[in-house]
Amino acid sequence: MGTQRCDLVLLATLAATVACATAAFGQATRPAGAPTGSDAQSTIPDFSGIWSHPYFPGFEPPASGPGPVTNRLRLRGGPQRGVGDPRQFVGDYTNPILKSEAAEVVKRHGEMELSGIGAPTPSNQCWPEPVPYIFSTIAMLMLQQPDKITILYGGQFRQVRMNEPHPGQVTASMYGDSVGRYEGDTLVIDTVGIKTDRPFAMVDVYGTPFPQALHVVERYRLLDYEAAKEGLERAAKENFRLPPDTIPPIADRDPNYRGKHLQLKFTVEDGGVFTTPRSATMTYGRPPVRDGGGPGGAEFVCAENPRYSGTKPALPHADKPDF
Repeated sequence: MGTQRCDLVLLATLAATVACATAAFGQATRPAGAPTGSDAQSTIPDFSGIWSHPYFPGFEPPASGPGPVTNRLRLRGGPQRGVGDPRQFVGDYTNPILKSEAAEVVKRHGEMELSGIGAPTPSNQCWPEPVPYIFSTIAMLMLQQPDKITILYGGQFRQVRMNEPHPGQVTASMYGDSVGRYEGDTLVIDTVGIKTDRPFAMVDVYGTPFPQALHVVERYRLLDYEAAKEGLERAAKENFRLPPDTIPPIADRDPNYRGKHLQLKFTVEDGGVFTTPRSATMTYGRPPVRDGGGPGGAEFVCAENPRYSGTKPALPHADKPDF
């Protein structure tokens, strides 16, 4: 919606580089100890390209087990009756994954939403959105290379070093330290060291506070349509489906697409905020092709087109000019 920070034209521009990155990926030298030849190539799936998840705010509760905070407010009418209300994010502070202090933060966030003022978030205040918050973006582009993976979410991006460990002493940064590896047909990304002493530090749109020792593990797999349907149904049951005429085609999902889907299953853990590790999924499809010329897009630059709660967005700014 308006709070979603999506510079979608950037995704469309960079989509043309996917083929080059994929070609380089197939030709590069493999890390020591890894399979070689045709066996090596067949074990690494092709996740490259643009993937869309036109639901907001997006997290799909797991089929079973502890899940993320969800919206207490539900739509009471219309074709999507019963899903989370996309106009106000009032988190369920009774979710047992939350420790008491965190539950109070989520409750206050919801009270601000209900007051009509609206609660500030990284997306509506134009601040960086680390994992897992950034997973709520409705479109993303993945570029695979032998030594790294780059994932773009509108105007933001993150890089994952492949087949390397975390450093012994991780220096905290806005997006943390991400390392990846392949386990058969699954891409596994491990992220630690996300900076917490920053404004609007939260893991979701409901204000769930960001733990200092947050640890996020992502697992990406390609699924056939029949296997992906269960995740798509969970998304449709919990989250608001953005109408096709409200978002650029690049952010939509082709309703007739029956090819491979990309499913992200991520686990979040930290003893400071959560009582137990919790998980969720994001099931992506491919965007539609427009007029045979590939996906389109519309520019949305947060700093130039602020969408925010209240009267003044907290845009990052320098204390003094650079020159």
